[in-house]
This record gives sequence, C-alpha cells and structure tokens, in this order.
Amino acid sequence: MALQLWETLKESITAYTGLSPTTFFTVVAIGLTFYYVVSSLFGSSDDRRIHERSRGFEEETEPLPPPVQLGEITAEELKLYDGADPKKPLLMAIKGQIYDVSQSRMFYGPGGPYALFAGKDASRALAKMSFEEKDLTGDVSGLGVFELEALQDWEYKFMSKYVKVGTVKATVPVSDGATNGEASDAAKPAEVAEGDVAKPAEDGPSAETAPKETGETITAAADAEKKE
Repeated sequence: MALQLWETLKESITAYTGLSPTTFFTVVAIGLTFYYVVSSLFGSSDDRRIHERSRGFEEETEPLPPPVQLGEITAEELKLYDGADPKKPLLMAIKGQIYDVSQSRMFYGPGGPYALFAGKDASRALAKMSFEEKDLTGDVSGLGVFELEALQDWEYKFMSKYVKVGTVKATVPVSDGATNGEASDAAKPAEVAEGDVAKPAEDGPSAETAPKETGETITAAADAEKKE
C-alpha cells in the first residue's frame, strides 16, 4: 500500500512539475533553508522591537501609587510637583483645589500639551484657554460669564476624574489697618483730654462760684452787725 502511494506521488510530481522526484525534493529543501536563513536575519530584530515595545507598554501601565494627601500647601511648594521629578506625583490646582493628575502624565507631564499647567493653579489659563505665562495663576477676577462657565466645566471634569489631595494656601494682602489703628490711637488721647477739661468738678464748687458765694456771705454778715 505504501509503495503504491509512493509511486502515485512520483508520477504526480513528474506530471505537474515536469521534474523528477529527486529534483523536486531538492528544490523544496533549498527553499525551506533559504526561508529559515532570511527569517533568522530579519525576524530577530523584529522580535526584539516587539519585546521592547511590550516591555515599555507594561512599564507605562504599571499601577500608580495611591494619591498622598498633602493638606494645605503654598504655591511655591506646589511647583515641586510639576512632573520634573518622576518620583513625585503630578499635581495641578483649579480654584485653589489641588488634584493628582499623575494618571494623565501624557497630557500634563513634561512634553505634554498641557505641561505648563502642572505644578500651578491654572484657573485663569483654563478659563481663557490661554498658554501665556501671565495667565498661569489662580486669580479669576475680571473674567467674563463664558470664561467662568468654561472654568466650571474644567472643575467638574477634574472633580469626577482625579483625586483631590490638598488646597493652595491663600495669600493675605497687607492692608492699611495697622496704620489706621495707630492714627486712631493717636487721636484718642486728644479726645480724652478734651473730655477731662470739659468735665465739671464733683468734689466742690468751681473756682468761679466759690469767690462769689464768699462775697455774699461777708456782705450779709456786715448788714446784720449794722442792724444790731
């Protein structure tokens, strides 16, 4: 049975290829050898690229550490979390509220389209969609209705997507209260002095009434002596 199949195969090879069975199998062996040689030359580099790409993707998709609550920090301290140090979380603030945006490092990290917003309270810049240095601030005074609405939309987005980790400490401007207080205190003794001068004496008659009463008493006494 096996011999019959072999004879049939040889006849088929000769009929379809015009080659003898020995020549046909020699050509097939050479083709396979050439294929494996070419695959070993070019396939290794492709496999290496695929492996490096998959390893890089695994590194990018490593789970991020849980956000750390910072509490209240200053604007200067917030600048330390702008993504320059990969060991620190990537933070950004809106309307004084600080959010951990580490999961969107491709947008807010170094080289990202919004990298200049990281480490700052970018409320004004987001409201105006501005990339100018002067707008990288949390001051929203003077903004229009549509700009405030745009800022509100950004805030809702951050509240729903990122974890709040702290607040930016508000800076209190120096007022003139101390100067005014000193002026008030300086004026106060003058008012008290005026009050002391105007206040009548309670222990006895005044200097104007005392002589008058004494003169009347002396005149009455002299008249009484004359009558007697």
